[in-house]
Amino acid sequence: MTTLPPPKVKPFPDDSLEKKVYNIIESFKEYLPIMNDRNRLAFSLYKYLQGEGDEPLIAVKTNKLKIVGISAEELAKKIDEEIKKIK
Repeated sequence: MTTLPPPKVKPFPDDSLEKKVYNIIESFKEYLPIMNDRNRLAFSLYKYLQGEGDEPLIAVKTNKLKIVGISAEELAKKIDEEIKKIK
């Protein structure tokens, strides 16, 4: 039995909405230490910008994130301010 290499990952273009949202959430990594939490939140916010998801306050509360050093409400406000810059 052999182990295959992982599939290649095609990164998002730098000017795409997905990349901008993921970069915003990555900038808050001191508050969100778990990478999977950041990815899940970024996907949720991307869906929000597409008109399908919840606003940042609800997304932060419902995604069951491990938040360190800041309250969920404060984090949601900071994220909302950054999201408004790319809308």
